[in-house]
Amino acid sequence: MKVALIGVGQAGGKIAQAMAEHDHRMDFGAIQGGLAVNTAKGDLEPLDLDTVLVGQDRVKGHGVGGDNELGAEVMQNDVGEVMDALDGRITARAEAIVVAAGLGGGTGSGGAPVLVRELSRVYDLPVYGLGVLPGENEGGMYQANAGRSLKTLVREADSLLLIDNDAWHESGESVKEAYAAINEAIARRIGLLIAAGEIDAGAEVAESVVDSSEIINTLRNGGIAAVGYATATLGEDGAENVNAVTSVVRRALLTNTSVPDASTAETGLVVVAGPVDRIPRKGVERARKWVEEETGSLEVRGGDFPVDSDKVAAIVLLGGIERSDRLNRFLERAEEAQRQQTQPAQEPDPSEAFANDELEDLF
Repeated sequence: MKVALIGVGQAGGKIAQAMAEHDHRMDFGAIQGGLAVNTAKGDLEPLDLDTVLVGQDRVKGHGVGGDNELGAEVMQNDVGEVMDALDGRITARAEAIVVAAGLGGGTGSGGAPVLVRELSRVYDLPVYGLGVLPGENEGGMYQANAGRSLKTLVREADSLLLIDNDAWHESGESVKEAYAAINEAIARRIGLLIAAGEIDAGAEVAESVVDSSEIINTLRNGGIAAVGYATATLGEDGAENVNAVTSVVRRALLTNTSVPDASTAETGLVVVAGPVDRIPRKGVERARKWVEEETGSLEVRGGDFPVDSDKVAAIVLLGGIERSDRLNRFLERAEEAQRQQTQPAQEPDPSEAFANDELEDLF
Protein backbone atom coordinates (compact mmCIF):
# COMPACT_ATOMS: atom_id res chain seq x y z
CA MET A 1 0.00 0.00 0.00
CA LYS A 2 1.57 3.27 -1.12
CA VAL A 3 0.99 6.11 1.35
CA ALA A 4 1.99 9.73 1.72
CA LEU A 5 3.05 10.29 5.33
CA ILE A 6 2.79 13.56 7.27
CA GLY A 7 3.78 14.06 10.91
CA VAL A 8 2.27 17.02 12.77
CA GLY A 9 3.78 18.28 16.02
CA GLN A 10 6.74 16.92 17.97
CA ALA A 11 5.40 13.38 18.44
CA GLY A 12 3.99 13.25 14.91
CA GLY A 13 7.32 14.25 13.38
CA LYS A 14 9.21 11.61 15.34
CA ILE A 15 6.67 8.94 14.41
CA ALA A 16 6.88 9.90 10.74
CA GLN A 17 10.67 9.68 10.83
CA ALA A 18 10.62 6.30 12.59
CA MET A 19 8.14 4.94 10.03
CA ALA A 20 10.12 6.27 7.07
CA GLU A 21 13.35 4.77 8.44
CA HIS A 22 11.69 1.40 9.07
CA ASP A 23 10.20 1.34 5.57
CA HIS A 24 13.61 2.11 4.06
CA ARG A 25 15.39 -0.44 6.27
CA MET A 26 12.92 -3.18 5.30
CA ASP A 27 12.98 -2.08 1.63
CA PHE A 28 9.17 -2.11 1.48
CA GLY A 29 8.79 1.02 -0.64
CA ALA A 30 5.37 1.72 0.88
CA ILE A 31 6.01 5.27 2.15
CA GLN A 32 6.21 7.77 -0.68
CA GLY A 33 8.26 10.38 1.15
CA GLY A 34 7.58 11.92 4.55
CA LEU A 35 6.91 15.46 5.71
CA ALA A 36 7.04 16.92 9.24
CA VAL A 37 5.02 20.02 10.22
CA ASN A 38 5.46 21.94 13.46
CA THR A 39 5.24 25.33 15.14
CA ALA A 40 8.48 24.73 17.08
CA LYS A 41 11.61 25.17 14.99
CA GLY A 42 13.76 23.26 17.48
CA ASP A 43 11.63 20.12 17.12
CA LEU A 44 12.07 20.10 13.34
CA GLU A 45 15.84 20.55 13.25
CA PRO A 46 16.84 16.99 14.36
CA LEU A 47 14.59 15.33 11.75
CA ASP A 48 15.89 13.96 8.46
CA LEU A 49 12.51 14.50 6.79
CA ASP A 50 11.53 17.54 4.80
CA THR A 51 9.87 20.02 7.15
CA VAL A 52 7.43 22.93 7.22
CA LEU A 53 7.45 25.49 10.03
CA VAL A 54 4.01 27.02 10.53
CA GLY A 55 2.76 29.80 12.77
CA GLN A 56 5.87 31.96 12.53
CA ASP A 57 3.79 35.14 12.64
CA ARG A 58 2.08 34.05 15.87
CA VAL A 59 4.60 32.03 17.88
CA LYS A 60 7.94 32.90 16.22
CA GLY A 61 9.04 29.28 15.98
CA HIS A 62 8.66 28.61 19.71
CA GLY A 63 5.62 26.28 19.62
CA VAL A 64 2.12 26.78 21.01
CA GLY A 65 2.82 25.70 24.59
CA GLY A 66 0.29 22.87 24.66
CA ASP A 67 -2.57 25.14 23.55
CA ASN A 68 -4.34 22.99 20.96
CA GLU A 69 -6.86 25.70 20.14
CA LEU A 70 -3.95 27.90 19.10
CA GLY A 71 -2.46 24.90 17.26
CA ALA A 72 -5.68 24.55 15.27
CA GLU A 73 -5.81 28.28 14.54
CA VAL A 74 -2.21 28.36 13.34
CA MET A 75 -2.73 25.38 11.06
CA GLN A 76 -5.90 26.91 9.66
CA ASN A 77 -4.01 30.10 8.82
CA ASP A 78 -0.97 28.37 7.30
CA VAL A 79 -2.48 25.19 5.84
CA GLY A 80 -1.80 26.54 2.36
CA GLU A 81 1.95 26.37 3.04
CA VAL A 82 1.65 22.72 4.02
CA MET A 83 -0.42 21.90 0.95
CA ASP A 84 2.16 23.65 -1.25
CA ALA A 85 4.91 21.53 0.33
CA LEU A 86 2.90 18.39 -0.48
CA ASP A 87 2.58 19.35 -4.15
CA GLY A 88 4.28 16.60 -6.15
CA ARG A 89 4.59 14.27 -3.15
CA ILE A 90 1.09 12.85 -3.38
CA THR A 91 1.38 11.23 -6.78
CA ALA A 92 -0.89 8.96 -8.80
CA ARG A 93 0.79 5.98 -7.09
CA ALA A 94 -0.43 7.02 -3.64
CA GLU A 95 -3.34 4.95 -2.34
CA ALA A 96 -3.85 6.77 0.96
CA ILE A 97 -2.58 9.64 3.11
CA VAL A 98 -1.59 9.11 6.74
CA VAL A 99 -1.38 12.04 9.20
CA ALA A 100 0.43 11.15 12.45
CA ALA A 101 0.19 13.18 15.65
CA GLY A 102 0.33 12.96 19.41
CA LEU A 103 -3.15 13.89 20.59
CA GLY A 104 -2.17 15.36 23.95
CA GLY A 105 0.09 18.23 22.93
CA GLY A 106 -0.66 21.50 21.18
CA THR A 107 0.45 21.56 17.55
CA GLY A 108 -0.33 17.94 16.67
CA SER A 109 -3.52 17.78 18.71
CA GLY A 110 -4.91 20.98 17.24
CA GLY A 111 -3.28 21.03 13.82
CA ALA A 112 -3.77 17.43 12.66
CA PRO A 113 -7.61 17.58 12.44
CA VAL A 114 -7.38 20.82 10.43
CA LEU A 115 -4.86 19.31 8.01
CA VAL A 116 -6.87 16.09 7.66
CA ARG A 117 -9.96 18.11 6.75
CA GLU A 118 -8.08 20.07 4.08
CA LEU A 119 -6.46 16.93 2.63
CA SER A 120 -9.87 15.24 2.42
CA ARG A 121 -11.26 18.28 0.61
CA VAL A 122 -8.47 18.38 -1.98
CA TYR A 123 -7.53 14.75 -2.62
CA ASP A 124 -9.73 11.87 -3.74
CA LEU A 125 -7.89 9.44 -1.47
CA PRO A 126 -8.57 7.94 1.96
CA VAL A 127 -7.05 10.17 4.64
CA TYR A 128 -6.23 8.27 7.82
CA GLY A 129 -5.25 9.70 11.18
CA LEU A 130 -2.58 7.97 13.27
CA GLY A 131 -3.09 9.32 16.78
CA VAL A 132 -1.31 8.63 20.08
CA LEU A 133 -3.27 8.98 23.32
CA PRO A 134 -1.48 10.35 26.41
CA GLY A 135 -0.81 7.92 29.24
CA GLU A 136 -2.99 7.82 32.34
CA ASN A 137 -0.28 9.48 34.45
CA GLU A 138 0.09 12.48 32.14
CA GLY A 139 -1.50 15.75 33.20
CA GLY A 140 -5.07 16.94 32.85
CA MET A 141 -4.22 19.35 30.03
CA TYR A 142 -3.02 16.44 27.89
CA GLN A 143 -6.15 14.40 28.65
CA ALA A 144 -8.46 17.30 27.76
CA ASN A 145 -6.49 18.10 24.59
CA ALA A 146 -6.62 14.49 23.48
CA GLY A 147 -10.35 14.23 24.11
CA ARG A 148 -11.11 17.23 21.92
CA SER A 149 -8.64 16.16 19.23
CA LEU A 150 -9.92 12.58 19.20
CA LYS A 151 -13.52 13.68 18.76
CA THR A 152 -12.60 15.98 15.87
CA LEU A 153 -10.25 13.55 14.11
CA VAL A 154 -12.86 10.78 14.18
CA ARG A 155 -15.21 13.15 12.39
CA GLU A 156 -12.71 14.43 9.81
CA ALA A 157 -10.61 11.33 8.98
CA ASP A 158 -11.69 8.32 6.97
CA SER A 159 -10.50 6.30 9.95
CA LEU A 160 -8.34 6.96 13.02
CA LEU A 161 -5.69 4.38 13.87
CA LEU A 162 -5.32 4.85 17.61
CA ILE A 163 -2.31 4.09 19.82
CA ASP A 164 -2.63 4.11 23.62
CA ASN A 165 0.62 5.49 25.06
CA ASP A 166 0.40 2.95 27.90
CA ALA A 167 0.08 -0.04 25.55
CA TRP A 168 3.58 -0.46 24.16
CA HIS A 169 6.16 0.46 26.77
CA GLU A 170 7.59 -1.39 29.76
CA SER A 171 7.67 -0.33 33.39
CA GLY A 172 10.94 1.13 34.60
CA GLU A 173 11.68 2.98 31.38
CA SER A 174 12.52 6.67 31.46
CA VAL A 175 10.18 9.01 29.60
CA LYS A 176 12.70 9.35 26.77
CA GLU A 177 13.19 5.59 26.53
CA ALA A 178 9.43 5.00 26.63
CA TYR A 179 8.71 7.41 23.78
CA ALA A 180 11.53 5.95 21.67
CA ALA A 181 10.19 2.43 22.27
CA ILE A 182 6.64 3.48 21.40
CA ASN A 183 7.78 5.17 18.17
CA GLU A 184 9.70 2.06 17.15
CA ALA A 185 6.71 -0.14 17.98
CA ILE A 186 4.44 2.07 15.87
CA ALA A 187 6.91 2.02 12.98
CA ARG A 188 7.21 -1.76 13.06
CA ARG A 189 3.50 -2.52 13.40
CA ILE A 190 1.93 0.17 11.23
CA GLY A 191 4.82 -0.09 8.78
CA LEU A 192 4.22 -3.80 8.31
CA LEU A 193 0.48 -3.22 7.89
CA ILE A 194 0.73 -0.58 5.18
CA ALA A 195 3.47 -2.54 3.41
CA ALA A 196 1.13 -5.50 2.92
CA GLY A 197 0.80 -6.17 -0.80
CA GLU A 198 4.06 -4.42 -1.70
CA ILE A 199 5.61 -7.47 -3.38
CA ASP A 200 8.53 -7.17 -5.78
CA ALA A 201 7.97 -8.30 -9.33
CA GLY A 202 9.15 -11.87 -9.73
CA ALA A 203 8.89 -12.63 -6.01
CA GLU A 204 7.32 -15.86 -4.88
CA VAL A 205 3.60 -15.23 -4.38
CA ALA A 206 1.69 -16.46 -1.35
CA GLU A 207 -1.55 -18.41 -1.57
CA SER A 208 -3.74 -15.45 -0.61
CA VAL A 209 -1.84 -12.19 -0.71
CA VAL A 210 -3.16 -9.22 1.25
CA ASP A 211 -3.28 -6.06 -0.83
CA SER A 212 -4.16 -2.43 -0.21
CA SER A 213 -7.84 -2.93 -1.00
CA GLU A 214 -8.14 -5.24 2.04
CA ILE A 215 -6.85 -2.49 4.34
CA ILE A 216 -9.04 0.19 2.75
CA ASN A 217 -12.15 -2.00 2.97
CA THR A 218 -11.43 -2.85 6.62
CA LEU A 219 -11.27 0.86 7.45
CA ARG A 220 -13.98 2.11 5.11
CA ASN A 221 -16.68 2.40 7.81
CA GLY A 222 -14.63 5.06 9.59
CA GLY A 223 -14.46 5.49 13.34
CA ILE A 224 -11.56 4.26 15.46
CA ALA A 225 -9.24 1.40 14.56
CA ALA A 226 -6.62 -0.55 16.52
CA VAL A 227 -3.72 -2.79 15.54
CA GLY A 228 -2.51 -5.93 17.29
CA TYR A 229 0.92 -7.48 16.71
CA ALA A 230 2.93 -10.54 17.76
CA THR A 231 5.77 -12.71 16.45
CA ALA A 232 6.80 -16.34 16.79
CA THR A 233 9.39 -18.79 15.49
CA LEU A 234 8.28 -21.16 12.73
CA GLY A 235 9.21 -24.76 12.09
CA GLU A 236 10.63 -25.99 8.78
CA ASP A 237 7.45 -27.72 7.61
CA GLY A 238 4.49 -25.49 6.73
CA ALA A 239 1.98 -28.15 7.76
CA GLU A 240 3.45 -28.18 11.27
CA ASN A 241 2.97 -24.45 11.65
CA VAL A 242 -0.83 -24.36 11.77
CA ASN A 243 -0.84 -24.05 15.56
CA ALA A 244 2.01 -21.54 15.50
CA VAL A 245 0.02 -19.25 13.20
CA THR A 246 -3.20 -19.48 15.19
CA SER A 247 -1.33 -18.93 18.47
CA VAL A 248 0.52 -15.84 17.26
CA VAL A 249 -2.72 -14.31 15.97
CA ARG A 250 -4.39 -14.94 19.34
CA ARG A 251 -1.52 -13.20 21.15
CA ALA A 252 -1.64 -10.26 18.75
CA LEU A 253 -5.31 -9.67 19.53
CA LEU A 254 -5.54 -10.60 23.19
CA THR A 255 -2.29 -9.24 24.64
CA ASN A 256 -0.72 -6.73 22.27
CA THR A 257 -3.18 -4.35 20.65
CA SER A 258 -2.60 -0.62 20.31
CA VAL A 259 -5.77 -0.05 22.35
CA PRO A 260 -5.74 -2.74 25.07
CA ASP A 261 -8.91 -4.79 25.54
CA ALA A 262 -10.21 -3.79 22.10
CA SER A 263 -11.73 -7.14 21.25
CA THR A 264 -15.09 -6.04 19.83
CA ALA A 265 -15.03 -4.63 16.31
CA GLU A 266 -17.14 -4.03 13.23
CA THR A 267 -14.49 -5.25 10.77
CA GLY A 268 -11.15 -7.01 10.92
CA LEU A 269 -8.10 -7.98 8.89
CA VAL A 270 -5.59 -10.72 9.74
CA VAL A 271 -2.18 -10.43 8.06
CA VAL A 272 0.34 -13.23 8.55
CA ALA A 273 3.82 -12.20 7.41
CA GLY A 274 6.69 -14.63 6.96
CA PRO A 275 8.36 -17.04 4.53
CA VAL A 276 5.78 -17.99 1.93
CA ASP A 277 6.64 -21.70 1.88
CA ARG A 278 6.20 -22.08 5.65
CA ILE A 279 2.92 -20.26 6.25
CA PRO A 280 0.08 -22.81 6.12
CA ARG A 281 -3.09 -21.49 4.50
CA LYS A 282 -5.07 -23.67 6.90
CA GLY A 283 -3.52 -21.82 9.85
CA VAL A 284 -4.35 -18.40 8.37
CA GLU A 285 -7.95 -19.39 7.70
CA ARG A 286 -8.38 -20.91 11.15
CA ALA A 287 -6.96 -17.74 12.74
CA ARG A 288 -9.27 -15.56 10.64
CA LYS A 289 -12.34 -17.49 11.78
CA TRP A 290 -11.21 -17.25 15.40
CA VAL A 291 -10.88 -13.45 15.12
CA GLU A 292 -14.35 -13.35 13.61
CA GLU A 293 -15.78 -15.23 16.58
CA GLU A 294 -13.77 -13.28 19.17
CA THR A 295 -14.71 -9.83 17.86
CA GLY A 296 -18.30 -10.59 16.88
CA SER A 297 -17.59 -9.22 13.40
CA LEU A 298 -19.08 -10.82 10.31
CA GLU A 299 -16.48 -9.10 8.14
CA VAL A 300 -12.96 -10.31 8.89
CA ARG A 301 -10.51 -10.64 6.01
CA GLY A 302 -7.27 -12.57 6.06
CA GLY A 303 -4.20 -13.32 3.99
CA ASP A 304 -0.45 -13.70 3.71
CA PHE A 305 2.37 -11.22 3.31
CA PRO A 306 5.59 -12.88 2.05
CA VAL A 307 8.61 -11.63 4.02
CA ASP A 308 12.14 -13.03 4.02
CA SER A 309 12.42 -14.04 7.68
CA ASP A 310 12.76 -17.10 9.89
CA LYS A 311 9.85 -15.84 12.02
CA VAL A 312 6.18 -15.25 11.52
CA ALA A 313 4.51 -11.96 12.44
CA ALA A 314 0.78 -11.46 12.87
CA ILE A 315 -0.96 -8.13 12.36
CA VAL A 316 -4.61 -7.87 13.38
CA LEU A 317 -6.36 -4.69 12.23
CA LEU A 318 -9.69 -3.94 13.91
CA GLY A 319 -12.08 -1.31 12.55
CA GLY A 320 -14.89 0.22 14.60
CA ILE A 321 -13.66 -0.35 18.17
CA GLU A 322 -15.58 2.55 19.73
CA ARG A 323 -17.08 0.25 22.37
CA SER A 324 -13.67 -0.54 23.90
CA ASP A 325 -13.62 -0.38 27.73
CA ARG A 326 -10.14 1.19 27.63
CA LEU A 327 -11.37 3.90 25.27
CA ASN A 328 -14.39 4.59 27.47
CA ARG A 329 -12.13 5.05 30.50
CA PHE A 330 -9.98 7.50 28.57
CA LEU A 331 -13.03 9.52 27.51
CA GLU A 332 -14.11 9.74 31.15
CA ARG A 333 -10.65 11.09 32.09
CA ALA A 334 -10.77 13.59 29.24
CA GLU A 335 -14.25 14.80 30.20
CA GLU A 336 -13.23 15.26 33.84
CA ALA A 337 -10.06 17.11 32.82
CA GLN A 338 -12.06 19.42 30.58
CA ARG A 339 -14.54 20.15 33.38
CA GLN A 340 -11.67 21.11 35.67
CA GLN A 341 -10.27 23.41 32.99
CA THR A 342 -13.56 25.21 32.43
CA GLN A 343 -14.47 25.33 36.14
CA PRO A 344 -11.20 25.93 38.02
CA ALA A 345 -11.21 25.66 41.78
CA GLN A 346 -11.69 28.98 43.56
CA GLU A 347 -8.44 30.13 45.16
CA PRO A 348 -8.83 31.48 48.73
CA ASP A 349 -8.40 35.21 49.19
CA PRO A 350 -5.05 35.69 51.03
CA SER A 351 -6.38 38.82 52.73
CA GLU A 352 -8.88 36.72 54.66
CA ALA A 353 -6.01 35.32 56.73
CA PHE A 354 -5.47 38.82 58.11
CA ALA A 355 -9.08 39.66 58.91
CA ASN A 356 -9.17 41.72 62.11
CA ASP A 357 -12.07 43.99 63.12
CA GLU A 358 -9.83 46.09 65.38
CA LEU A 359 -7.62 47.23 62.47
CA GLU A 360 -8.66 49.69 59.80
CA ASP A 361 -7.85 49.31 56.09
CA LEU A 362 -5.38 51.79 54.67
CA PHE A 363 -7.87 52.84 51.96
